[in-house]
Amino acid sequence: MATARLDYVAPWWTYWLHNFPHLNFVFQPVDNTFKPEESSYQQSIVVFAFLGAVGLCLSLLLLAVYLVWLCVCRHDLDEETKRPDTCCITWAAVLSGLIICSAVGVGFYGNSETNDGMYQLTYSLYNANHTFGSINNMVTGAMNNAETGLKRHLERLDELFSTRPDLLQALRFMQLMVNNVIQEMTALPDLKAANADLGTVADQTAFVEYYRWLTYLLLLIFDLVICLTMCLGMAKQSRWLLILIMGLVMLSMILSWVSLGADMATAVGTSDFCVSPDKFIVNQTKDIITADVAHYYLFCSPNLPNPFQQSLTICQRSVTTMQIQIQNLLRLTVPIFPSAEKDLLGIQRLLNSTEFSLNQLTALLDCRGIHKDYVDALIGMCYDGVEGLLYLSLFSLLAACALSAMLCTILRVWTLMGSRDREYDDIDEEDPFNPQARRLSYNPRRNQAMLFGGNPRYENMPLIGRGSPPPSYSPSMRTPYMSITEAQIRHFGTDFQI
Repeated sequence: MATARLDYVAPWWTYWLHNFPHLNFVFQPVDNTFKPEESSYQQSIVVFAFLGAVGLCLSLLLLAVYLVWLCVCRHDLDEETKRPDTCCITWAAVLSGLIICSAVGVGFYGNSETNDGMYQLTYSLYNANHTFGSINNMVTGAMNNAETGLKRHLERLDELFSTRPDLLQALRFMQLMVNNVIQEMTALPDLKAANADLGTVADQTAFVEYYRWLTYLLLLIFDLVICLTMCLGMAKQSRWLLILIMGLVMLSMILSWVSLGADMATAVGTSDFCVSPDKFIVNQTKDIITADVAHYYLFCSPNLPNPFQQSLTICQRSVTTMQIQIQNLLRLTVPIFPSAEKDLLGIQRLLNSTEFSLNQLTALLDCRGIHKDYVDALIGMCYDGVEGLLYLSLFSLLAACALSAMLCTILRVWTLMGSRDREYDDIDEEDPFNPQARRLSYNPRRNQAMLFGGNPRYENMPLIGRGSPPPSYSPSMRTPYMSITEAQIRHFGTDFQI
């Protein structure tokens, strides 16, 4: 049953990215056709990578402005409010944490999509590479059968049939058929170079994709750890923990902006390729295969002739003709030349093996199999791959902005902790509403010192068991403790008046 022909249509987001203005280092427009070997096109891709650096510079500038504003306006803020309102800071921290968590979810999805697309790309490349390798092996096997096996048997038969001109003529005709097979096999395109190139591209793609996937996975986990650590640091209000969080947030913010630039540059460059991949592949493979062969596999249109059909037909006809000749020779010569049977049967086995190889080679050289691998590779790279890069770019942008807001929040928390420490240092210890003063009022040593006027002579004196009269009052304590106020005289009368 014939396999339906697959068609590739570039997705809309690749056209959207392809239409982005491509500028060189002096901000002049350049052609957006995918030409990675040209310096002007390379500069336009690097300019997209610089978008991450621009975002990083803007973030650092805004953080510097915010830090200066905190340093300049901190005293004014402290004078306006005795207890700073932390509601806005709390909500800012919560909102930035939620944005980062949402961005991490988007990042996990984008990372998975990109990995799926690259896996489909590498799988298709390996499959096409395996097909080319099988083609090369079958062509080499058919050539060896014709050049070595068939010629060796024909040379021995030529010696045996030296006295029979009619048989020698049949052998000469078979030798002509063998030469036709060798000539047509030689005319087939050598796909060894294409086989080596596909294998190298597949290996490099798989290697780069593994470390790209692992790097993003670690970055996503790192952002989640930062969110958890920030919650712990704000709850504990520990300075060393806040310093650690600020360092981690700064590092993650830098990585986010760098990843944004890398994702945008990769997505735009890949989209330029995905919009018109056929033209680029034909130009790149012109030194390996001819243009008609490249078009045959890339488009696989019924209107395009099979460039291998003529050679394969000649080979199959030549092999069929030799099989008929061998059958006739076996029937006619074995009774006369019994020793020729071994070589004739050997030729027959080689012809059967060559015919089987030609049938398989015809199926492998058909455009439908390799064209399917080509379309699958493009779908994996241009659909899942570029779509995943867009999600990763969104993750990087959201994470970078949220991390910048989180860093501002941490700086504000730091200033509030400094204001709180200064307020505790400025509190009057004699203030009865001061919790610290109330704690001090319960100190026994301090109370005893207050009772005795602060005189150490009267402090910590044992009153029981020393065999002495009741303690006398100090001059400073005698008046407040031995005098009676007018209110007490009115209540108790003059019985206790001294």
